[in-house]
Amino acid sequence: MKATIADVKTGYPKLTREDVEELIKENGIEMLRVEFVDLHGINRSKLLPAEMLEEAVEGGLAFASAIMSLGFENGVAEVKGLFEYNYDDMLIKADPSTFVILPYLEKTALLLGDLYYHKKPMQQSPRWFLKNMIAKYQELGLNPIAASELEFFIFNKNDGELTPYAKEANNCYTSNSRIDPLGYLAQLTRNFKAMDYKILYMNHEFYPGQYEYNWNHGQALKVADQACVFKGISKDIADQNNLLTTFMAKPKGADGGSGCHYHISLNSLETGENLFYDKDDAEGMSALLRHFVAGVLKHARPLVAFLAPTINCYKRYKPDSFAPYYIGWGYDNRTTYIRIPEERDKATRAEIRAGSAASNPYLALGGILAAGLDGILNKLEPPAIVKTDLYHDSKVQSEIVPRSLFRSLRELEKDEWLCEYAGEDLINNFIALKELEVESFTSFVTDWEWKNYSYHI
Repeated sequence: MKATIADVKTGYPKLTREDVEELIKENGIEMLRVEFVDLHGINRSKLLPAEMLEEAVEGGLAFASAIMSLGFENGVAEVKGLFEYNYDDMLIKADPSTFVILPYLEKTALLLGDLYYHKKPMQQSPRWFLKNMIAKYQELGLNPIAASELEFFIFNKNDGELTPYAKEANNCYTSNSRIDPLGYLAQLTRNFKAMDYKILYMNHEFYPGQYEYNWNHGQALKVADQACVFKGISKDIADQNNLLTTFMAKPKGADGGSGCHYHISLNSLETGENLFYDKDDAEGMSALLRHFVAGVLKHARPLVAFLAPTINCYKRYKPDSFAPYYIGWGYDNRTTYIRIPEERDKATRAEIRAGSAASNPYLALGGILAAGLDGILNKLEPPAIVKTDLYHDSKVQSEIVPRSLFRSLRELEKDEWLCEYAGEDLINNFIALKELEVESFTSFVTDWEWKNYSYHI
């Protein structure tokens, strides 16, 4: 098949079903995995013979719509106005342009898909939310470019007991065999390079058994797709090595937590020029960048519901944690909610640091873009930039991030701007699902409670 040029609006080559059929024949593909990501960020899929491609692309594959309301413990959330009695089918239609061979599985390829409900795009779909937000920007001649910095923990499976893959402290920014004795990171790299990820680097992070993985920036939709696929496949490859990879924000027994920093810039859709850069500005930052930052800061607290979507995420938010606590923005300042790295010209960007590794990339990037759009359309100006340690400088401290999932949900449901752009169906479904999680947790007795109360009370 002839090489195809990536579409600037999606980052993907424009492949047709016929193109994919040719690729299937050329590579001897026998099985297809058609996948989407639910509101939790969990990869859901069906496995089918390759000859079912036409049905997957044209007709769609049926899934029970209840999957969009399924909690972590298999309880189903009651969503106002939706799925109230029948939990009928939704469809996933495979996108041919997302076709990729899975090198770690025999003769198997992956296709991502979009959700449809009653023959229309399913409004609860996180991927549709991001696609709709990207379309809003592209109507303005702006093309959102993104990158993600994913952190995660790896554990050895030892007869049911989990121990950190690397146990020693002070291994941050190391990449020797002692922090990767099985060559797991090299396995990841070989697989994802074969899947056309433009790998930049990987390294051990701050806490024992914690790692960070980075690949090149790109069009926001493709980057979100890649992040979702990376999370699912890296867990598969870990399992093949008798390891457990987890993206939960703070694993049991871990001193620290895992974040996912989202880097955003806006390019001209026509020329590809980075419009966050202004060579005539003393700091190299355009008015567009400042407006975008102002919008994100305005909606910073409700946005946390998308950036930190589990109860566990909120254990990261505290001073001196490398996660934001007070809301503000700075230059190369890792104590702030938004950091503006020192690179300029094509690399001028805003780094939103409040994201957890547990965040759903579609909801996180969609929410960030929705918040930034408020700043752009209404020409909002950000507060003074923070040039000191925001954790400890009381003179510049203002609001703090919500301290629990319950509080962030309350912030989200009263934010009219974010609710409008995410859509009532998605917001209602997301909040109901997360309230189910909160309710389940409030009735569960934790190890901490038993340890501290059982003897004395």
